[in-house]
Amino acid sequence: QVQLVESGGGLVHPGGSLRLSCAASGISFRLYDMAWYRQAPGQQRELVARIITGGSTNYADSVKDRFTITRDNAKNTVYLQMNSLKPEDTAVYYCNADLNHRFTYWGQGTQVTVSS
Repeated sequence: QVQLVESGGGLVHPGGSLRLSCAASGISFRLYDMAWYRQAPGQQRELVARIITGGSTNYADSVKDRFTITRDNAKNTVYLQMNSLKPEDTAVYYCNADLNHRFTYWGQGTQVTVSS
C-alpha cells in the first residue's frame, strides 16, 4: 500500500518560515520524481517545486529564491523549505510521487496559512 504522509504545515506570520516533510512508503522512492503542489481556495492545483531522481530541481516562478526542495533517499522523504512566506502562499500543500507518468500518487495534504 502506497502512502505519502505530509507534515509540517501550520500558521505562520508573513516573512516567516516552515519546512514541510513528506514520508513515502510502499514505493521504490529513489525511482520516483517527487514534487510539491498547492491549491488555494477557488484555485487550481499548481506545481510548486519538483525534484527528479537525479536531483535536478525546478520551481514555480512565484517561489523561486524563497523555497527549496530536497530529498533524502535513505529516509524516503522529500522536504520543502519555505522562507519569506507571503499571504499568497496560503494553500493546502500536497506531496506527489511520479514514475514516468505511469504511476502517480498523492498525499492527503497539509494546510499552510500565512497571516498576521
